[in-house]
Parts: sequence; C-alpha cells; structure tokens
Amino acid sequence: MRKNPLLAATAALSIAGLSLTGCSIAAQKENEESKDKTVTIITHDSFELTKEQIKKFESESGYKLKTTSPGDASSVVNQLLLAEDKAAADGFYGVDNLQAGALTKKGVVEDYVPENLPEAAKKLTNSDALTPIDQGQVCINADAEWFKKNKVELPKTTEDLTKPEYAKLLVAQDPAQSSPGFAFMVATMHQTSDWKKAWEDMLAGGTKVVASWSNAYNTDFSGSEGKGKYPLVVSYSSSPAYEGGKTVNIDATCIDQVEYAGVLKGAKNPEGAKAFVDFMLSDEMQNAIPEQMYMYPVNPDAKLPEEWATHAPLSKTSVTPDPSEIAEKRDEWIKEFRAIAEKN
Repeated sequence: MRKNPLLAATAALSIAGLSLTGCSIAAQKENEESKDKTVTIITHDSFELTKEQIKKFESESGYKLKTTSPGDASSVVNQLLLAEDKAAADGFYGVDNLQAGALTKKGVVEDYVPENLPEAAKKLTNSDALTPIDQGQVCINADAEWFKKNKVELPKTTEDLTKPEYAKLLVAQDPAQSSPGFAFMVATMHQTSDWKKAWEDMLAGGTKVVASWSNAYNTDFSGSEGKGKYPLVVSYSSSPAYEGGKTVNIDATCIDQVEYAGVLKGAKNPEGAKAFVDFMLSDEMQNAIPEQMYMYPVNPDAKLPEEWATHAPLSKTSVTPDPSEIAEKRDEWIKEFRAIAEKN
C-alpha cells in the first residue's frame, strides 16, 4: 500500500517541528544554566584583572565573571542606592570607608565574613557586610619639579591651601561625583579650623574643581602625563611611586581610605559573589593589588614593589574618619559644599 504524500509531508513537518521545539527548549535551558553560573560584580573604573586572573577565578570557582562599572566609587554608591532592593549586580568592589556607610545604612548589602580574611584586616571594618580588600590614603600630591623650578616652597598643611599663593595651584574633584574628592572634603573638616571657610577661600583663590580623578590627575595636574597647569592635585599616597619620585605627598593632608567588596542584597548569584570576595583576598590577588590597583593590600604578608618604600610610604599623621558620622551626614555635607561652590 502506497502512502499518501500529503500525509507523509505533514508527518515529516510535525516531527521536524517537535525536533526544533526540543532543540529550542534545550538551548533555552542551557542559556538559563549559563546565566546561573555568571556572577556580576559592579566596580569602579580603576578595577583591573588580567585575563589569567579571570581565567583562574572562573576555573577555581566554576562561575563566569562579568564586571560592570558606572564610573568611580561615588558612581557605584549612587547606583546601588538608587537600585535599593533591585540588586544592580551580585556583588561589588571598590566602595571605600568614606562612603560604604551609606550602603549599610540603606541595607543594600548582605552580611558575609570570608574565612580567609586576615586577622590584621578585621580592624579595617566595622561591619560584617564590608570585607576590606585594599587600603591607602587620599593626599595632596605635589609636582616637586615644578616647585623646585619656580622656587616656591611646598605647602605643609591643608590650611596652607587656603592661602592665595597655593589655592590657585590646586585642582580637586567634586565630592558629589568623586571618591577622592569626597575624601578630601572630609579631610578639610579635620585639618582646618573651619572647613566651609577653607573651601570658600580655596575656590575664591582659584582652586579648580572637576568631576573625576582622571580629569584632575591626567589632564590638569602638571606632574603627570597631561602636563596641565596645576602643580597640586587631590590624589593617592601611592601616586608618587607611579611617577618615579617626580611628585610627592603632602603628609599632613592625608586621610585613610579602605576599599571593600561584598554581596548585594537580592543578588541572583550570592554564592558567586562570595567566591569573588574570597578570590580578592587570595595570596595571588593581594600580591597583585599594588601594581594593578595601586593600593596597599590588607594582607600584611603580601609583597610590595621596592619603589613603594621610597616613593609611596603611608603618612603617619593621616586622618582616620568615623564611618558612622559620614553615613549620617554625607548628603548634608555635599549639599553644603554645593552651596559654597555655587557662590564661587
């Protein structure tokens, strides 16, 4: 008996359709499983891992790493606060002690204490939701060659920066948009007799305020690649090591900074975020932090580049801010700064 060709064709199409549907479901399932194995970390724009380090993390943890950056640490904080209970990622890295309190206050981070957190690092946090990864200081950096060439004495204190002869030489960052900018604003509260008056004097005297560290350091500062017009800049205690000693820190202007990593509340992959935090505390990453992130590792046994001892020692007179006070008054201080800036 011969088969009806129309029925045969219909049957073939049905089988093909079922086959394609099966493939589609399998592909969808595979795609969903792939997403489950991806961990997304929100970071500041100075975060850097090598291909080899990413491969090692993925091999050891079983998770595929995806990073996203909205800008510097202040931008990360602002984005996480705006997201609130809708997690912008699984975990975070690079939020510092001067702004992390805003996250814990809003409850957007989960408690997690890694087993490999060095004992010495525990004193760098006051929250189980914030894991210290690296530390450093925000300081005024000076182009030593410029001061020598122009026969001008280096400023010695933050109060000196309010004097007209120094105010016009300084480029700083907007505290509302920049992590080091906010740190410097907090430093002026501890290192001058009247921080509002100090800022009024600096701005009236010619201090330039820009949006980001990269604009200030790489474009306006005379002591780096941009060869700008300002021989004083708000930067980091480690920056002079990068410049090979052509620049120096003004020790009395420094304020302590600690960068944290952690797990976000509502994360789709909290276990992946925990694995990332653990990885950042591994011996390999702690040894790599000075060269890649230009910060000091929190593990005291980690190796530092030789030139850091010469050109990037930590200031012994730096300010250590109160995180709880900053969390409480951060928004108020920024509004006060904006009001001062608008008048000048």
